[in-house]
Amino acid sequence: MELDLEKITPEEEEEIRRNVFLGTLEQLKGWARSHSLWPLTFGLACCAIEMMTAGAPHYDLDRFGVMFRASPRQADVMIVSGTVTKKMAPLVKRLYDQMPEPKWVIAMGSCATAGGPYVKSYSVVKGVDQIVPVDVYIPGCPPNPAALIYGINKLQEKIRLEAKTGKRVTG
Repeated sequence: MELDLEKITPEEEEEIRRNVFLGTLEQLKGWARSHSLWPLTFGLACCAIEMMTAGAPHYDLDRFGVMFRASPRQADVMIVSGTVTKKMAPLVKRLYDQMPEPKWVIAMGSCATAGGPYVKSYSVVKGVDQIVPVDVYIPGCPPNPAALIYGINKLQEKIRLEAKTGKRVTG
């Protein structure tokens, strides 16, 4: 079918505008990355139960393209859920370093974000952001699965914004 540009009606022009997407290759890659997040299965305490619940059939993270991986070499998101102790901190850093670029971190729960009720303990890290850079914080003790889904949606928005602007968004 050949299209004569001089004979296009306003309705046809509107139809063309609605069905043609314009964007860059980086935006397309950002969209694809944001809809195929593979988090590392890394639960440290009670928040991990809520993370597992979010992956179960009732909340079903699969519908967002989130597939939990057991290997850091196959994951692009680390969800730190629970209390990070000083003994566990080097392992968190090692797993983060083994993840391929681009990679993101979600701190889930009060313990992961700021030390939680154990903040005054000698053995607890005062937030995982002292070890690895955190992209999304999810507050709560423990946060429910809906909060994790909201945090994942915020991370998806952040990934698409980074692809659109070409800059890494911090905080």
